[in-house]
Amino acid sequence: MELGQPRQRMVLAALAANAGRLMTVDALVDRVWDDTPPDTARSTLYSHVSRVRRVLDDAARGEDGTADHPPLQLARVSGGYLLRAADDSIDLLRFRALVGRARGLRPDDAECGRLLADALDLWRGSPLADLPGAWAERTRTAWLNERLEAALQWARSEAATGHASQAIGRIRALSDEFPLAEPLAALLVRSLAQAGRTAEALDHYAEVRRRLADELGSVPGVELRTAYKEALRDRPLPGTGTEPGPASGGTRTAPSRPAQLPFDVRAFTGRKEQLDELSQHLLSSGEGTDATNTVVVSAVSGTAGVGKTALAVHWSHRVREQFPDGQLYADLRGYDTDEPVSAADVLTGFLVALGVPGPEIPLRPDDRSARYRTELSERRMLVVLDNASSSEQIRPLLPGATRCRTVVTSRDVLSSLVSLHGAHRLVLDVLPPADAVHLLSRLIGPRAAAEPQAAAVLAEQCGRLPLALRIAAELALARPASPLSALTAELDDRRSRLELLDSDDDPRAAVRAVFSWSYDRLPPEAAAAFRLLGLHPGPDVDAYAAAALCGRPVDETRRTLDLLARSHLIQPTRPGRYGMHDLLRVYAAWQAERHDGPADRETALDRLLTHYLAASCAAMDVLFPAERHLRPRIPVPRTELPPFPDEAHAKEWLAAEHAVLTAVTATEAGRGRAEHAVGLSTTLHRHFDSRGLFTDALVIHGNALRAARAAGDRRGEAEVRTCLGTTHRRLAQYDEAVRHHTESLALCRRIGLPVTEARNLTNLGVLHELRGQYREAAQRHGEAVVLFRKVGDIGGEADTLNNLGIVHELLDDYETSAEQHRQALALFRSLGHAFGEASALGNLGIVLSRLDQHATAAEHFEQALALFRRLGHRGGEAHALSNLGDAHHRLGHHQEAATRQRAALALFQRTGERYGETGSLNGLGEALHGSGQPDEAATAHRAALALAMEIEEKEEQARAHIGLARIHQDSDDLATARGHWQDALALYSAIGSPRAAGVSESLATLETRQQEDTHSPDCA
Repeated sequence: MELGQPRQRMVLAALAANAGRLMTVDALVDRVWDDTPPDTARSTLYSHVSRVRRVLDDAARGEDGTADHPPLQLARVSGGYLLRAADDSIDLLRFRALVGRARGLRPDDAECGRLLADALDLWRGSPLADLPGAWAERTRTAWLNERLEAALQWARSEAATGHASQAIGRIRALSDEFPLAEPLAALLVRSLAQAGRTAEALDHYAEVRRRLADELGSVPGVELRTAYKEALRDRPLPGTGTEPGPASGGTRTAPSRPAQLPFDVRAFTGRKEQLDELSQHLLSSGEGTDATNTVVVSAVSGTAGVGKTALAVHWSHRVREQFPDGQLYADLRGYDTDEPVSAADVLTGFLVALGVPGPEIPLRPDDRSARYRTELSERRMLVVLDNASSSEQIRPLLPGATRCRTVVTSRDVLSSLVSLHGAHRLVLDVLPPADAVHLLSRLIGPRAAAEPQAAAVLAEQCGRLPLALRIAAELALARPASPLSALTAELDDRRSRLELLDSDDDPRAAVRAVFSWSYDRLPPEAAAAFRLLGLHPGPDVDAYAAAALCGRPVDETRRTLDLLARSHLIQPTRPGRYGMHDLLRVYAAWQAERHDGPADRETALDRLLTHYLAASCAAMDVLFPAERHLRPRIPVPRTELPPFPDEAHAKEWLAAEHAVLTAVTATEAGRGRAEHAVGLSTTLHRHFDSRGLFTDALVIHGNALRAARAAGDRRGEAEVRTCLGTTHRRLAQYDEAVRHHTESLALCRRIGLPVTEARNLTNLGVLHELRGQYREAAQRHGEAVVLFRKVGDIGGEADTLNNLGIVHELLDDYETSAEQHRQALALFRSLGHAFGEASALGNLGIVLSRLDQHATAAEHFEQALALFRRLGHRGGEAHALSNLGDAHHRLGHHQEAATRQRAALALFQRTGERYGETGSLNGLGEALHGSGQPDEAATAHRAALALAMEIEEKEEQARAHIGLARIHQDSDDLATARGHWQDALALYSAIGSPRAAGVSESLATLETRQQEDTHSPDCA
């Protein structure tokens, strides 16, 4: 039908968009004329409305001229106009109805996909395409977003039902229409990869990444990057048909199955109704129903010690077999005296437990949470979030997967979690009298049955709180000759005296009385240890740290810890480690304030932090003995350090104490001190770097930086910024790395720190080199060499010569490069610096390979590989394997080269070193091309190109273009080959690489061949 001029069509569009609802005259005027209506707007509007009504009436009449039930009726009502519409008369309404029905179905339900496909089929071009004005533009954008969301939902449904390949056409068309929609791009990348079209998937990723950079100045978000990495890792390896996995290059390892639940509770009693309620809400509901998958176990009136954790842990142990993919547990320490554990830190631990390599853990908390939900999306797991302080703390930790179940314990009722996320609240009160007495009977034995009245009184004196009941039972067992009635009389007297001491009405008075009763029975040394343990900033403690905190011998401290554990004042968390209930921690700190002066408490904390710093130095001395001189000078601890007879024990201690060391560095800033946090940051830097624990490193370095700045420690700030810069560089965050090194460099020059100044100079040189700025890199390294020699730092000099040799190799000055690497190698060997020796061997091997001494180069790479493996340095091992692969390729051993590159690639992917990953992908492409597998080789080079573009690594971009050029040239696709040669030439020219000359020569040869082919006569 003919709808007339644009303003008249605008009136109909506004009414249709609001079909079934009143549109006031003012609203219609605003939509038709935006903010600048003419004086005659209302009278003009009435004319438009009248014409629209006639158009609708004419359209509704049949051939006989009647229209009993017109699909659209425009009526004048009080205050405005109302367009009445039949259910199927407006496509927008039909579309929304279909999408709404689909949202009520599971994605793997075929009906879901059919409904969404029908909804998408209703679209014809762009809505309101020829209508002007701001309202039309806003509405058009909103409707297109609705369509995009429906398309994403449809594509996910197709993937869930195994029809991803059939959906590619429509997804590609939508992606062409919305070229910057990252969720759509991620779906297309995944669908292409699942269909075996990996090269197309990688090409599409590269194209979207280029568009984002050119049009928005941004980089792909976590969802698109994850899809890209999945395409790389899940594809069959070129030429093998197998999937990439660990260093062997074999099949992928099985998913991690964490089992993090704490020990089950001994003599758990009662709570049958609550256990049943948990099971009803978390187990009896099938997947895909409207039932909640989260239960909040909340104590009434904020009561602590009521047994929330015991209930959650006991129930979790009972049902653990129903969660075959494992159980995650975190104590969020919501009501400790220190700050609660952040969701970001918990997510890091969960992702590591789920098998995500440390370097792959996103830095932004939101991205980290998204990755966590992605990891859980296909698993059936139980997540226990214990002792939460608020809904905000736990919201990022909730799985998105409907197959997972979550139990949260908190003193808070967490109302927003219930109202916004549909969680079920289970309120836990004190034990009923009968259950409280029964628990005492199980713990004490026949004495409770012999004195039922006294047992009942004791239960009431403990407030029927399980924590207090267990402590009281232990005291009763420790005095077997005393009747229970004597104990209750004594406890009653103690409670009275405590109530006199407390001017406020503390609801925990009963608990404090029981604690005091138990505490006062402790020997003086044990009581002092209990008080000081309340000051410990971490989640748990071992005997060595406890001994340092208390200033006592380790053997004596072990006996004290055993006594406190038997008294239920601390509890075992892992073999040899102990934690403390937060209520007991508050009580211990209260007793410390009463009995230990501020100076004594500070001295105890100093002993503890010095212990952790000294133990960290000792562990690192075992792992990296040649770098002892770089570690901070600290006083010899008064107490014994844990033994580190070998590297395995050192690594085990560092892993066990990781959460504690993080808490220690966070504590320093609050004390206005920085020496321990800075010392731990600089001491542990090599450990984090060698293990690829870059996200963990940023947390500890960040804590140390805050402590240094709070304390005004400029030297510490300079040293920590150096560590931060190196860590950001390893994560390919070059701008952030430059910022930290530049700020540290300025501080060093201001206050006179020549060694740290030199370290920053050579690190800036490495960053220049990674960006293809070779002359600037050589200048920075040269300045660093001069400084290191001036202060006599042989290790620093060797490191910088090693870096300088790399730059001269890239400048094709091979003789100078080889000499610098040989000098570095000699210096490293004189120091017994195995890591430096391995690095210099590898770099020298690269130069020898450039000089066509490939067999000798391979020998150097083998030596480097053996050293890196002995050191457990996975990054170095990966580089050695990749270099060895390159050498075998040049020797003509293409299959061996491919095997080495696959092993290197798997290691780089596990450690998250993307620069190394690009090199191994290019090396794999070259090896496969050499063995006659051009298609598989092209896939590897395209993957390398996409990744190198993402991290702005120009050298490997050029290498990928050269590899693709050679493949296309061999297949006589000379036009495509020419394009890749030109791209490689442009990249080398941009960075001033002398290799541009060789590429220019290859390009000229190709162009000559093209001209000869053009002028060749046809053959008869």
